[in-house]
Amino acid sequence: MQKVTLLHNSSPEELTEKILKGVDEKLNQLKENFQPKKPTEYLTRTEAKELLKVNLSTLYKWTKQGKLKAYGIGNRVYYKRHEIELIMIPLKY
Repeated sequence: MQKVTLLHNSSPEELTEKILKGVDEKLNQLKENFQPKKPTEYLTRTEAKELLKVNLSTLYKWTKQGKLKAYGIGNRVYYKRHEIELIMIPLKY
């Protein structure tokens, strides 16, 4: 069902003002709710091991154990940075 607005005795200026007010409200709502999508950052094995401060054999072991998920193109292996950051858990001492 569509909303219908009847305009009686409205000048063009008043009509323009009402339209601009509605557009401003919608733009403000969009600004509040808009979250730009960040592009996925892929890391090579070397970059991932340097980020985690481990050696390649540990990185390979964690991948085989399912702790890290690897992605590949051809014979190249990549890791998603945000997935590496998500696997980090807080320690309780």
